[in-house]
Amino acid sequence: MSIVNALLRETKFISKDRSVCFWMAIVISLSALSLGFGLAEVNRQQATIDKLLIVDQEDRAAQIEKQKGWGGAAYYSFHLSYDAPSDFAFAAIGLRDVQAWKHRIRMLALEGQIYERDVGNPSIALVGRFDFAFFCAFIVPLILIILLYDLRSSERNAGRFNLLEASTGQANNLWLLRASLRAGALYLCLIVPLIAAAIIAGTSTGTLILACLFVLAYILFWTALCFVVSAWQKPDAVLLMTLLGIWISTAVIIPAGARLAIDKAVTLPAGSDILMLQREAVNDAWDLPREATMNAFFERHPEWADYQAVEQSFEWQWYYAFQQVGDQKAEALSKAYRDGRLKRDKLASWAALLAPPALLERALQNLANTDIKASIRYEDSVRDYHAELRAFYYPKFFENQAFDKASLEGLPEYKAAK
Repeated sequence: MSIVNALLRETKFISKDRSVCFWMAIVISLSALSLGFGLAEVNRQQATIDKLLIVDQEDRAAQIEKQKGWGGAAYYSFHLSYDAPSDFAFAAIGLRDVQAWKHRIRMLALEGQIYERDVGNPSIALVGRFDFAFFCAFIVPLILIILLYDLRSSERNAGRFNLLEASTGQANNLWLLRASLRAGALYLCLIVPLIAAAIIAGTSTGTLILACLFVLAYILFWTALCFVVSAWQKPDAVLLMTLLGIWISTAVIIPAGARLAIDKAVTLPAGSDILMLQREAVNDAWDLPREATMNAFFERHPEWADYQAVEQSFEWQWYYAFQQVGDQKAEALSKAYRDGRLKRDKLASWAALLAPPALLERALQNLANTDIKASIRYEDSVRDYHAELRAFYYPKFFENQAFDKASLEGLPEYKAAK
C-alpha cells in the first residue's frame, strides 16, 4: 500500500511541476511534428510513384505505337523502377533523402542510369530531415538530462533533501521512483503519437512493437545514466556539464570520428566515376572495330555467337551489344562501390555500439527499410529488371524476329525489391 501511496504522491508532485509539464508538452509536440513531416513525405513519395506508374505506361504505349522495329521500340521505351516507402518509413526517412528511390530506365547501358540522381533540396541534404528517429536519438536525451540532472541537488538547494530521505525510510527508492515517473511520462509523450501515426500508415504490429521496445531501451539507458550522475554530491553545473559531455561524445564526437576513420580505411569510387567510365566505354565503341565489341559481348552471351553480322553502317544488334559491353567495363568499379558501401556500413554498425544515438537511429532505419542495405537492394532489383529486359529483347534482335507490337505486351514488369 505504501508503494501505491508513494506513486500517487510523486505523480501529484510531478503534475504540479511546471517545468516538467513544459518539457512534456515540448516532447509530445515535437514528436507529433516529426511524425507529421514523415507521413507527409511518405505520402508525397507514394503519390509520385502512383502518378509515374500511370505516366510510364501511357508514354511507353505512345512510343511503341510509333515504332516499326525491335531496336526502336527498345530504344524509345522507358521503364519505371521504384522503391516504395515501407509502412514505417514515416518514422525514419533515412537515406531516402539522398539515395535514388526511382528510375526510368531504358535498354541502354545501365550503370550510368543507376548513378544518375534527381536534384534534391540542398538544404535537406546538408542538415538532414527532422524525422522521429532523429528526434528520439539526438534531442530526447537532452530533454532527459534537463529533467533528471538535478534530481537530488535541487532538493538539497531547497533544504528539503534530509527531510525527504528521513521521511521515506528507503531514500533511494524515492529518487528512483521520481526518475522513473519523469522518464515514463516522457516515453508516453513519444510513443502515443508514434502509435497514432503507425495506425494511419498501416504499420505492421510487429514493426511497431519493435520500434517501441527500441525507444524504451534507449530511454532506460539515458535515465539510468542520469540517475547515477545525479547521485554525485557535486554542484549542479558539474552534473549538467558531465551529462552534456557524455551526450556530445556519443552523439557527435564518436560518430564523426568513426566516420572519418571508416572513410579512410575503406576507400571506394564515386558513382560519378562509374558513370563516366561506362559512358566513355560506350562512346569509344563507335570508333572500335565491330569484332572487338561483339567478341566481348559473346563472352557473356555465347548463345548468340553464331550471329551473322549485317554489313551496314548501323545495326541494332551491335548497338545494344556495345551498350552491354559498356556495363561490363564498369562492372568491377560498380562492384567495388557496392561492396565498399556495405563494408563501411558494417564497420559503422560496430562503431555505433559506442554511440547509442547512432545505434537507435540505425535500428529505426533498419525497421523502416531506409538504410544503406535497403538502398543497395533496390539497386540490385533494378539490375535484375534490366537483365530481364535484355533477355526479352535479345532473342528478337539476334534471331531477326519479325516485329510484332502485340508481343510487347509480354514485356517484363518491374517487381519492387523486398
